[in-house]
Amino acid sequence: MQVLVEPVARLIEELSRLPGIGPKTSARLVFYLLRAPAEQVYALADALRDLRARTRFCSICFNITDVDPCAVCSDPGRDRSIICVVEEPLDVVAIERTREYHGLYHVLHGTLSPVEGIGPDDLHIADLLPRLNADVPVREVIIATNPNMEGEATAMYLARRLAGTGVKITRLARGLPMGGDLEYADQVTLSRALAGRQAME
Repeated sequence: MQVLVEPVARLIEELSRLPGIGPKTSARLVFYLLRAPAEQVYALADALRDLRARTRFCSICFNITDVDPCAVCSDPGRDRSIICVVEEPLDVVAIERTREYHGLYHVLHGTLSPVEGIGPDDLHIADLLPRLNADVPVREVIIATNPNMEGEATAMYLARRLAGTGVKITRLARGLPMGGDLEYADQVTLSRALAGRQAME
């Protein structure tokens, strides 16, 4: 005999698919929503619908946006000669919070991971190369992947792919903890890492 009615069981199952949310947390969220005012529940449903309907990836940098190109790529005040390569859109948010960086971005949407079957063709690596010869030539590419095994492997692969292009290739300084993620780094650590970036050998 099924204890939970189908709509409740279905929502618990769907929420538990989200990263960091297990079955117990999912059940707590569902039962909170059952007790919440109807307006709050419908506002959440509308926000989820809007998320899918109104957001897309920028056709230039692949960051999340509601207009194409995104606000960063279309900002005439940004330094177009520098591109910062990051793993995920949340990394753009983290770097922007420092207010130290004024160039452009390129979002890979992941890292190389042979174990998970993620290779160069699964990321936006090939899309970076044509950007180096835009109207304003790129003089520096900052590789800002996370300081973990996958991030380091991706950084080394990018450095090899960009070798011989005449572009200066730098990596964020080691102010970031090994195994950490950019989105959790505090502003001071991230600012120092940006300021102390070094050329990759």
